[in-house]
This record gives sequence, structure tokens and C-alpha cells, in this order.
Amino acid sequence: MFNYLRKRFSSHIRERSRRRARLVSKDGRCNIEFGNVGQPRFVFLIDIWTTILDLRWRYKMTIFISAFLGSWFLFGLLWYVVAYIHQDLPEFNPSINHTPCVDNINGLTSAFLFSLETQVTIGYGFRCVTEQCATAIFLLIFQSILGVIINSFMCGAILAKISRSKNRAKTITFSKNAVISKRGGKLCLLIRVANLRKSLLIGSHIYGKLLKTTITPEGETIILDQVNIEFIVDAGNENLFFISPLTIYHIIDKNSPFFHMAAETILQQDFELVVFLDGTVEATSATCQVRTSYIPEEVLWGYRFAPIVSKTKEGKYRVDFQNFSKTVAVETPHCAFCLYTEKEAKAKEKKGYDNPGFVLAEAGETSDTKM
Repeated sequence: MFNYLRKRFSSHIRERSRRRARLVSKDGRCNIEFGNVGQPRFVFLIDIWTTILDLRWRYKMTIFISAFLGSWFLFGLLWYVVAYIHQDLPEFNPSINHTPCVDNINGLTSAFLFSLETQVTIGYGFRCVTEQCATAIFLLIFQSILGVIINSFMCGAILAKISRSKNRAKTITFSKNAVISKRGGKLCLLIRVANLRKSLLIGSHIYGKLLKTTITPEGETIILDQVNIEFIVDAGNENLFFISPLTIYHIIDKNSPFFHMAAETILQQDFELVVFLDGTVEATSATCQVRTSYIPEEVLWGYRFAPIVSKTKEGKYRVDFQNFSKTVAVETPHCAFCLYTEKEAKAKEKKGYDNPGFVLAEAGETSDTKM
């Protein structure tokens, strides 16, 4: 029992370490950090729009609330200073004929309320600016303009955050595992992808990158070396009719990095297959990219995907997502090299070769036969 628990614990630790080493998570997030960046931090404020959009919702809402509360309180202090300088406050005991800059500002609280009413254009009519002093009129104009700018920027940032095509990518899903089996007489790596919405992705394109550590002939070690992986769809790689789940496949030929892998050794390999799907959202015309990745433990050799599309009696097509990631074991060569070697051997058996130097000699009768 103790040995069993120890094995389970060690396998769990190994699995966690492999998950930590994954560059791209299953939901497409990139696991990478930048250290010792030469550029100072304030360069991100130059492109403040992108910086705000990339923030998490909790930080964005904190900035949203702080921007409005801060501007209201700041201008509330300025209105209080204007009333204090003009001696409009009750502690100065203004005369009956005294005309204040702003009516009914009696303290800091009323100044804050007037600032709030001015910036959000509520205008209750109880507090208002008079024509007595130009400072109050200028401050009113300045706060109104600045309030429109803050309101436009923050509301636009939230609207842009909600409508980002990144959220559309969450309704594109890939199969949990990739499989390797024969397809059309060739050994292929297959992945299933589905669009969970009825709206299409226009101009979709699917491709992949194999990330691994390689050592060059000069002895240089390249971590996260990228190798292009070409995926094929029977319907064509460009302008996919992405209304139903599609099975994309990569042919494992002599030019494929999977050619020298076998069913017995694939789990010992150290690679990460990252799959990308680029397309244009039909509703907003914004481009989006969906990403996922597969490590050796998620590549099943000798399996194919279960059928997922059927036709009902009413003539409708039904997609059963219960079988989306379900796999079925099939007979598959244990390596691509063996499959192509077997094909070449069978092709040579069907061919015949003539030797032009070969002469057939007929056996003649001999007369020196002894009785």
C-alpha cells in the first residue's frame, strides 16, 4: 500500500512539473514572464489604452471607481477653496446682499456634492454658479470638459474589454487529446476542433508549432525551438466552413518531426505541440486567435475520434458533444518508419527487373553415354 501511494505521489509530482513547464495552457494562456527588461515601466503608460485593456477586471474596476471618485473629490476641494477665498462660507458671516460664487455651498460636503452634480450633469438646481466671479465659471468649464474625457475613456475601455474578440475565442474548443492513427493510408496526427456558436469564423486558418529543445551542430542549445507543423482539413485549409466540428490532421511523413517517434518512445519525448486557429468574427469583423497545446502524455497513439455528427429522422443534423473528445482504439503501425518501409517493400515485390546480360543456355544431348 505504501509503495502504491508513493508511486501515485511521484507520478503526480512529475505531472505537475510537466504542467508547470507548459508554455501554452489548454485554454490558450501563455506561461512566460519577462525579467530584467531594459525599458522603464513608464513606457507602458505611453500606450495607456492597451495597458488598460490588458488589465484584469478587478484592477480595471478599481481604476474606474478611483478615477471618478478622485476627480469628484479633487474638484470638490477646488470648489471649497473658491468659496473660502470669496468668503461665501457661513463661518465668514456674509451679509444679506453678498452674492456667492456658488449658491448654497456651506462646507466641504456640499462642495463635494456640487462637484458630483457638475461632472455627471445631474443639476438638481439647488446649488448653481453665479456670475459673480470668473474663477468659478472657468472651473465649471474645466471640470465639465475633463469629466467628459474621463467618462468617455473609462466607459470606452470597459466596452472594449467586454467586446474583445478574445472572449469569442472561448467558444472555440479543441479536443482534450490528440490521436495518431491511419487516415487515407497514411499515418496522421489528428485533432478535433469545434465552434460552439452558430455564427461562423470568416477566413479561418489552422496551423501549429512544435516547441522543443534542440542542440545545433555548433553546440548551441536552443530552448523553445519552433518547428512548423502543417495541418490539413479535407474541406481546405483556407476559408473553412466552420459550422460543425472539424478534424484537422498532420501527415507524418519523412519531413515531419514525428517521423522518428514511435508508440513506445513518444512518452519519453520532450515537446509541446501548440495549435493555432485564426479567424475573423462574423458579428464584429474583429480578428481573433484560439490557442491550445498538447504534451506527449496528451497524444494517444493508435486511437481515432468517435463519430460526433448524426442525422435525425426530421432531417436535422445533430452534433453530440458527449463524444467530442472520446477516442476509440484502432489498429495502427507502431511507427511511421515501419509503415513507409512496409509500403516500399510491397511496391518492390510487384516490380520485375530484366538482366540484359543473362543468356539462357539450353542443355544438349551428349554422345559419350556409356551403356
